[in-house]
Amino acid sequence: MTTIMPVSWNEKTKPHLFCPGCGHAIILKQLGFAVDEMGIPRDTTFGIDIGCSLLAWNFFNIDTIQTHHGRTVPVMAGYKMVKPKRVALAYMGEGGAYAIGLQSLLHAAFRNNPITVVVVNNENYAMTGGQMSPSTLPGTITATTPHGKTSGFGPGMKGPELVRGVADKTAFITRASVSNPMGIKMALKRAIENQIKNNSFSFVEILSICPTNWKTNAEASFDKLKELESYYAIGEVK
Repeated sequence: MTTIMPVSWNEKTKPHLFCPGCGHAIILKQLGFAVDEMGIPRDTTFGIDIGCSLLAWNFFNIDTIQTHHGRTVPVMAGYKMVKPKRVALAYMGEGGAYAIGLQSLLHAAFRNNPITVVVVNNENYAMTGGQMSPSTLPGTITATTPHGKTSGFGPGMKGPELVRGVADKTAFITRASVSNPMGIKMALKRAIENQIKNNSFSFVEILSICPTNWKTNAEASFDKLKELESYYAIGEVK
């Protein structure tokens, strides 16, 4: 059986370099399909953050920029100013977006920088051992909350909703989940189209699984993902 892969995908990098069961592979494959189906591989520049998202630079035959942690959004916003005809994608985890990179994210949305930001949310700092992140839900056991996240740390941060509050009305902001790969692709295509046609900011958060740090098998991972989906509503944030 022949496996159909995106043209922009680098065939020499299989199997992927992420932990077994990681959602990044699902997301990146759909991103590759989106870029190819829109016919923009040669027009796209892909910015990536430090963390698990860093490994994404191994998978695409498109121009790629690796940034410092939390600085992917401002780098790609600046790049877009210099290269306005390019399609600028910024790819990161929720740590790079909602912790160290939150200031830059909010200002890019406020300025309506015409870039597409993709945030993978698995509610922990996966590459460094599974510490609590801004989106960790109350009660969740992590490397830094061994007895469960307490109320003193607040609820899970709803990034898209926060961004919507400061973004221009033309910005496209949505949330998808690895439980629905086709939904991811459609969300990414709408986001990129908004960047191209409306010269506007786009933001896609994707709920993902992290079996290694969650210490879950396949079934338990997707059960936990359902819990995330019940708190973080899937769909466009208006």
